[in-house]
Amino acid sequence: MMNQEGTGMLGRRRGRANDIDTEGADGTADAGQQTRKTPVHGPDAEGARRLQHGVTQLSRWTVRLLIIGVGLFVLFWLMGQLWSILLPILFGLLLATILWPPVRLMRKKLPHSLAALIAILALFLVVTGLVAVLAPQVTSQAQDLVDRATAGLESLQQWAAGPPFNFGPDALGGLIDKGISQLQANSQEVVGIVLGSLGAIGSAVVTLVLALVLCFFFLKDGPRFLPWLRTWIGPTTGQHIEVLSDRVWTALGQYVWSQAAVALVDGFFIGMGVWLLGVPFALPIAVLTFFGGFVPIVGAFVAGAVATLVALVSNGIWTAVAVLAIVLVVQQLEGNVMQPILVGRTLKIHAAVVLTSVALGGTLFGIVGAFLAVPAVAAFQVITRYIREQLEKPPTAPSAVITDLSPAQEKHSPVNE
Repeated sequence: MMNQEGTGMLGRRRGRANDIDTEGADGTADAGQQTRKTPVHGPDAEGARRLQHGVTQLSRWTVRLLIIGVGLFVLFWLMGQLWSILLPILFGLLLATILWPPVRLMRKKLPHSLAALIAILALFLVVTGLVAVLAPQVTSQAQDLVDRATAGLESLQQWAAGPPFNFGPDALGGLIDKGISQLQANSQEVVGIVLGSLGAIGSAVVTLVLALVLCFFFLKDGPRFLPWLRTWIGPTTGQHIEVLSDRVWTALGQYVWSQAAVALVDGFFIGMGVWLLGVPFALPIAVLTFFGGFVPIVGAFVAGAVATLVALVSNGIWTAVAVLAIVLVVQQLEGNVMQPILVGRTLKIHAAVVLTSVALGGTLFGIVGAFLAVPAVAAFQVITRYIREQLEKPPTAPSAVITDLSPAQEKHSPVNE
């Protein structure tokens, strides 16, 4: 009896203990399930999620920017290695955009090769005639400018000899003699620089001739390039290349002609102002300003500096101030009226982007890089805009992959001729 009761009591105690353990286990399990099912709310959890999302996005964009930077570095390195090949091709394309409107008209009546040859010869005759007109004026007025510069140096020496400087009558002459002696001491280096300049001139002549030859083939056989290219890269990719070529061609043509109009206005007004003030080399300064206008911002600044320096040497300080005022007024007219109306509406490139691209191109590839910087940015902008258009299109419309050309693009594009 005792054992049974003890056993019973022990059994009841064990049963109660088991019940308590089971309830505790069940309660713990329920609490764990409730903890897992119930989301954590509050400002701390929300802030943690935002921080995690921000770090993730930052890391992704960092990797993307690093990849883009490496790709741009490799691209510029390849361009530097192949610059002697790319330069005549780029110049040929720019010349083709200039000559294409008259060639397009002549192709309706003349054979394609004859129309391209007439355009090339006309361009050569215009440049040769311009040099023939400018050369006599420069040679006839150069001696007068040298005499005036000599007189200006003598007056500067007399002014520096008096108060408040009191440098003495031979101070400026001593500096000139010192400079001449330095040149004589470094004559071998000077000869090396001159020979290097002659080599650069020879390379420039070869590049120009090759660019003219390529321009002839671009004008003659330009519409045949894209069908030939499509046979190699496939019809789908060929359609994209065709649309991009049309758009880039149109953008380059708009840039060249609009910038030529702006440069013509700059050259006319600055040349007219210099001529009215009696400054020598009025026509060469106007031509220099016109060609300098094809390098936005920097070219006009350099041409204005040359005009002001010539006026200072030839006519004195007050004439130089007047020329500087004319240059500043013309540049304000260009930057606030001509550029927004002509160039800004066609390309829609901010002035800061233009200045940065010109500085980058000049740093990497010299004067030629500064000249080609804005057309390269225009072409890059057209390509990126086309890629964005294709990415924004719904995937269920494969037939609308290629955007139709606008009437203006069909008018200016050589592909449709």
